[in-house]
Amino acid sequence: MSAPAMAQERVAALMSVPGPKLQFSAAQMDLARAVAGDSDLAAFYGGNGLAPVFIGPQAEARRQAVKLAIEAMPRHGIPASRYDAASLPDHPRSVMDEVAYATRAARLLRDLKSGILSPSAVEPDIKRAPTRPAVVASLREFQASADPTAVLMNAGPSHPAYKTLQDALFGPERLTVPQGLPKAPEAVWRVGQSGPGVVPLRDRLAAIGFAAESADPTLYDAAMSQAVADYQRAVGLRDDGIAGPQTIRLLNGEAAGGRNARQRAILVAMERLRWMGSDDFDGRYVWVNIPQYETAIFQDGQEVFRTRSVVGKNDEHMRTPEFSDMMSNVVVNPSWNVPRSITTREYLPKLQANRNAVSHLDVVDGRGNVVSRDSIDFNRYSASSFPYRMREKPSEDNALGIVKFIFPNQWNIYLHDTPSKHLFANATRAYSHGCVRIGDPRDLARELLSTQSDDPAGLFQRTLDSGRETWLTLRPAVPVHLVYFTAWPDQTGQVRLYGDIYGRDGRIWQALQAQGVGQIDTAS
Repeated sequence: MSAPAMAQERVAALMSVPGPKLQFSAAQMDLARAVAGDSDLAAFYGGNGLAPVFIGPQAEARRQAVKLAIEAMPRHGIPASRYDAASLPDHPRSVMDEVAYATRAARLLRDLKSGILSPSAVEPDIKRAPTRPAVVASLREFQASADPTAVLMNAGPSHPAYKTLQDALFGPERLTVPQGLPKAPEAVWRVGQSGPGVVPLRDRLAAIGFAAESADPTLYDAAMSQAVADYQRAVGLRDDGIAGPQTIRLLNGEAAGGRNARQRAILVAMERLRWMGSDDFDGRYVWVNIPQYETAIFQDGQEVFRTRSVVGKNDEHMRTPEFSDMMSNVVVNPSWNVPRSITTREYLPKLQANRNAVSHLDVVDGRGNVVSRDSIDFNRYSASSFPYRMREKPSEDNALGIVKFIFPNQWNIYLHDTPSKHLFANATRAYSHGCVRIGDPRDLARELLSTQSDDPAGLFQRTLDSGRETWLTLRPAVPVHLVYFTAWPDQTGQVRLYGDIYGRDGRIWQALQAQGVGQIDTAS
């Protein structure tokens, strides 16, 4: 039986059980009927004997807590208008008054614990399905607490980055250029270049306190580069002093619903964290931030390892999805079992043109046996009918390199080494078919093995030297989060910005605007 059905059945049972101890008043029976359509409220009131929570002088603190929490919702990036506090009665007396407060409290808890959007409905590549928050338990805590306001105010994500994002959204770091100034044209400006496009760039910087005095306002000189670097540092961009498209777009405001690009990225990041509200960030976990092109390990809130990464191309079939899972194995000297999508889309046409193409790959039948290419007429098959797999033997030149990191999932996504080391030197690193390539795979393996071996480096090296594919089990398995934050605090607490490489944040922002998020005044 589903949870909603069980909750409603429980309320119905309370109403129908005979006996002097379970004689309900007409008001209690009305309350049971009123909440029967909300499984959380049905379970909550069914568990407390249909006793009112918001009616009477003794409930004043709870009523005030709901109103204060609604008033504070803009600090979470959620408009207070979503909860219509003005319609809540100051002195509730009826069943419907009770339900009005209870409905608001339940909605506040759901929104803060799992977000206001359905992730996969906004973007199919977000495979994250927020678990239904434990609203019933929170309502019981709320009812029993001497400080019900704190229960609602603290219902948001526990990850420390959430408060940092809140502070960055409403704190002194907001830098908004006055309206009326000409926008700077998108370009890439470096020291020594000149042109009329430097003038509006210079003027917009000066208007927010980053003036760069120069005899020639069209010259991008050292003073101008320093002013740009100071601005980049303040807003969370890489402070290289080069005025590229991202810096210029941010400086121009890129207004949408009154919010500039930095504010939008922070609001989206807060919603993304709410989707992860049930995830446990205590202990040890792996964190892959796709737009940042980096992979890190955290232990008890502290970063213990970080490396550059390569993620999926911005292509319909290659973008790295977002999800969380458990990393169970470090596979040393891995074979590469080519995904069927790559086999049929990329390699089959090559084999049809030349049976000896991609000669480093074996053709394998359904029982795992290598099949001679001379025995196969590749032109007989289409992408849907091709009966073979392709596999690459272990080697340093293997597409997976010397090690891969497995967290079994239906999308066949994992972390791995790569022979294409030169790609890690690039600022933009979206080149893979969807998996995450690791810049320092040996160090990542050693760090993951360090909790179960006194000599993780030796263990890894001995396994590697064997030349055999070997699966090392992680005990315990380690949570891994593939995330997509274009605004995220660094180790100093400074919120940094990253490019929206797949356009996902833009789609989330549109969905948030439809929920009224664009109407929040972050200047208050």
